[in-house]
Amino acid sequence: MKTREYRFFASLLIFLLLSATGHASPTASSIAVVLEQPREEQNVTETVATTVLTDIKPEKKVIGQYIRGIHLSVWVSGSEKRRRGAIDLFDNTELNTAVIDIKEYEGKVYIDGIKIVDANNAYVSAVPDIKDYVAKLKEKGVYTIARIVVFRDNTMTRKKPKLAVKNPDGTIWTDRNNIAWLDPYNQDAWDYNLQIAERAVSIGFDEIQFDYIRFPSDGNTKNCRYSKPHSATEASKALVGFLKEANRRLKNKGAKISIDVFGLTTTATDDMGIGQRIIEMTEWVDYVSPMVYPSHYGKWNYGIAEPNKEPYKVVYYAIEGALKRIPSEKLRPWLQDFSFGHHKYGKDEVRTQIQACYDNKIGNWLLWNSRSVYTRSALRGQDEGNSYQESDPPTSEMLKTAEKKQQAENTQEKPPTIEQV
Repeated sequence: MKTREYRFFASLLIFLLLSATGHASPTASSIAVVLEQPREEQNVTETVATTVLTDIKPEKKVIGQYIRGIHLSVWVSGSEKRRRGAIDLFDNTELNTAVIDIKEYEGKVYIDGIKIVDANNAYVSAVPDIKDYVAKLKEKGVYTIARIVVFRDNTMTRKKPKLAVKNPDGTIWTDRNNIAWLDPYNQDAWDYNLQIAERAVSIGFDEIQFDYIRFPSDGNTKNCRYSKPHSATEASKALVGFLKEANRRLKNKGAKISIDVFGLTTTATDDMGIGQRIIEMTEWVDYVSPMVYPSHYGKWNYGIAEPNKEPYKVVYYAIEGALKRIPSEKLRPWLQDFSFGHHKYGKDEVRTQIQACYDNKIGNWLLWNSRSVYTRSALRGQDEGNSYQESDPPTSEMLKTAEKKQQAENTQEKPPTIEQV
């Protein structure tokens, strides 16, 4: 029991350290499509996406059965030059979905026309033509998702401290990166984020994706004081309550709703200290995106000595666990297309995660890179965007063979106990 607890908390600590910068901090691959402004040290292969010809207009892509997308930072979406790389990917690969930031953890909002945002100087004109941009993407058949960081918000908390998580002395509580959080129990904080979501729908986004739909996790959380008595049960109820309200306000406008959750929620038996219970939350949304990044898992999670070196197995087991809890049609995981730690990710590492989804009969997936740097060689052609193929031989046989090999290699290596650490 102690060993299992050690593995869980070690894994959670790794995830929290990584999540301090959004999802994670990536390292560009030399074979990646770069959607940012190229750096001087980048080579020709990396910068090719920024020089794509724009006078060639391919036929409109028709979204089929599966959603396969990438995260696009606001700085990519706000620059005509940087958009070209994304358009090239949508025109020429299996990708058909854009996840676009409209509110990040610093609290700035990138869409206009919201009174409370304007009144508190939270709007930043990073994508001044966002309505036209969304319309152009949709004309090409690209499914558009507006990503909203919900409760981690370093702007509105400063403007309206009554909405913030507090310290015992009444001052604003901040995490280890000095970022403040909106109080997830506070329904005015709910309303603020839902006004942003409603505006995004009116602009034309097909779906609203709620990220940081959770309670604070890093820093001295023992000092967190909320507007209501806090417990694991009440925390879970608060998040579900927010999603119920989102469902009420957004579904009648024709929008779909999705949430991002910790990867470990697919197998954890509690709320992980952040209020996320995947079964209860799933009831009120169309899609659930567990962030099953292998680099976020700790030593010996799923019995794997070094999860970051075993992307297929990590994703396979995480998805397998999720399917025991939520409907397959609602599962759409975030996969890792960035390098973190000692293991560099490229074509094989990205593709094997995708295959792990397919081997669980999951055809939907999203690729995450906080800087929007993607490994094009890991992507299939546009004609393969509406299908998938399971591994041969069957996955169960592949895993059994891999596990036997792993056991043979690790006969002398055992997971540490708490007493040994």
